[in-house]
Amino acid sequence: MNNTAFFGISTAWVIANVWSFLVALAVLAAGWFLAGMVSSYVYNLLRQRLKRDATVGPLVSQVVRYAILFVTFVIVLGQFGVETASILTVLGAAGIAIALALQGTLSNIAAGILLIFLRPFNVGDYIDADGIVGTVVEVGLFGTQLRTYDGVFVFAPNSKLSNAKITNYSREASRVVELKFNVPRSADIAQVRGEVQQGLVGDYVAPASRPEVLVDTLTDTSVTLAVRVPVRSSDWNMARADLQEKLKIVIDRAGGFAPPAQA
Repeated sequence: MNNTAFFGISTAWVIANVWSFLVALAVLAAGWFLAGMVSSYVYNLLRQRLKRDATVGPLVSQVVRYAILFVTFVIVLGQFGVETASILTVLGAAGIAIALALQGTLSNIAAGILLIFLRPFNVGDYIDADGIVGTVVEVGLFGTQLRTYDGVFVFAPNSKLSNAKITNYSREASRVVELKFNVPRSADIAQVRGEVQQGLVGDYVAPASRPEVLVDTLTDTSVTLAVRVPVRSSDWNMARADLQEKLKIVIDRAGGFAPPAQA
């Protein structure tokens, strides 16, 4: 076959299929736009219906987006005469090969779905998952985004989180701030307790609650007291710093709770 015949056939093929190519291009653009629009709509709808729950929305919206793109891809191939049954057969065979090659990636998807259903944490929770520490920003299809206390971005694979021991510091409405300090053995514990409870009243302590002052350890020369104050979980770090400062002021004012000098 000479070059003239070859280019003639190519040109004839392009002219015959130019309409299919334009339609496929339009379907691809429309599918891409529709996938983004529908996924955004699903995300916002889930947040409204689930009372502003931002945990489920990102993962479900991503699944919807990829599903629409898959259907778009099948339609585009159909414009060039590829039968749908053949497409599904090829994609099924390719899917098995891809699944074997990308076991880690698929395990992240399965783990992401598992995290959504089990709910060991929600968006906004502060967690520690075997050293992965931070506030959950988004639970995605492949990984979870977190932000550390000092503002560092962390991306953790879902499979690692699902297999980790997760400590959720935000799950309960309140947490206890525990502070310890020493007083002389001869100090009046009842007096110490009263002054500490009065001195630790502040914005982070609920009006109806009183700090507990308990004896932690006892030695021949001193007593270690533990102060336990319930505060809102979201305020724990600030509350701990504030209560430590207030406790120092109380101790300094009382002279370390030393017993009165003997006459």
